[in-house]
Amino acid sequence: MLDEMTLERRLVTLEQKVSQIQQKIESKDTSENWLHKMIGSISDEAAFTEALEYGRIFRQADKPIDEAS
Repeated sequence: MLDEMTLERRLVTLEQKVSQIQQKIESKDTSENWLHKMIGSISDEAAFTEALEYGRIFRQADKPIDEAS
């Protein structure tokens, strides 16, 4: 079994770590919505433009053909 000094040292270390974690959480800027940070973040990527085009083609292919035309 651990002696009292070892337990005390471990407890102090644990309390310090918990305090550091709490400070990180409290200092984090949560006022900005994470989604706002992501919007537009990949819009300049060629793969993104290509994916949009594939999506457009897929949606167009799913539309019924107008028989009157």
